[in-house]
Amino acid sequence: MLRLIYVIFISLPFVIFYLGKAVYYSRHGERYSEKERYDLARRMIHIMKRNGKINTIGYGQEKLPKESGYVMFSNHQGKYDTLGIMAVHDRPCTVVIDEKASRQPLADQFIDLIKGVRLDKSDMRKQVKAIRNIANEVKSGRNFIIFAEGGYDNNKNALQEFLAGAFKCAQISRSPIVPVAIYDSYKPFGVNSLKRVCTLVSFLDPIPYEEYKEMNTTMIAQMVKQRIEEEMENLSAIKAEMSAAVNII
Repeated sequence: MLRLIYVIFISLPFVIFYLGKAVYYSRHGERYSEKERYDLARRMIHIMKRNGKINTIGYGQEKLPKESGYVMFSNHQGKYDTLGIMAVHDRPCTVVIDEKASRQPLADQFIDLIKGVRLDKSDMRKQVKAIRNIANEVKSGRNFIIFAEGGYDNNKNALQEFLAGAFKCAQISRSPIVPVAIYDSYKPFGVNSLKRVCTLVSFLDPIPYEEYKEMNTTMIAQMVKQRIEEEMENLSAIKAEMSAAVNII
């Protein structure tokens, strides 16, 4: 949290400028393409990373499906997760986020800008409707980030249980599933330090519909979790080498 407060304080002129621009883009959505909105969002992320001494390294971008219309399922560690993935994902994408979490200052305007989907966990009917809407948007060519663990609770680089229901939209849309492993993503806003920090994002081989069409959502969740767990071991080794060579956390 210390770093977040620090970034907002030293970036205040940028925050005011880009926040106003984000609100304008959102209110006049018909004037701006998804790419234009995404480019603005990534400029905001770039400034935040630069001023916050945050570096994010991406792996496996070449594995991403050639055509848009896929769902990325990632482990969940903290407030930086979506920003870290978007920082190394060049193609426009958006995120599914808890309704309450999305209404916080700055997050609210950012989610509006990228036309994210807010999920009301207190209303099952709204959840079902949102899942079907996500599936339809994926069919139309949008790319989504979904955190299959549903939340985070000081779990750091340890994975929690993956919620089977999170995979329903992929099943309905019959879209490719892209497992995403994020490592040390909790550190930027979860560790009270201003020391330079590096996070890792790894895009794994996509899972085509043909590979999971005979599975139920519980089986899909277990498969995706297992692949991410295996990749976390690789990322742990990479980060250990980096930390030994460079003064980062």
